[in-house]
Amino acid sequence: MQKRKLGKSNLEVSALGLGCMGMSFGYGPAADKKEMISLIRTAVERGVTFFDTAEVYGPFTNEELVGEALAPLRNQVVIATKFGFRPDPHGGSRWSSLDSRPEHIK
Repeated sequence: MQKRKLGKSNLEVSALGLGCMGMSFGYGPAADKKEMISLIRTAVERGVTFFDTAEVYGPFTNEELVGEALAPLRNQVVIATKFGFRPDPHGGSRWSSLDSRPEHIK
């Protein structure tokens, strides 16, 4: 697998990454959790080291899935997550505003 360096940080990731949104959000019902964990771990075995998720996918369920799948491999991978969104105060499924305060991000 080819590698790429991101920015000036020398952070190196695989040239191919795996976007994980569709595993639990966005394209119909969530896929089987055990199968998705297996898929993510197989991707690592094949050289993928860059995984993408976001707090709005689920919400939170996709980050939890990716975290569980990669926990035993954490020192081998890079996880990119999009964050800083504010959930609908009325309990709806839309995340239409931003909240990048440190206490929200933590």
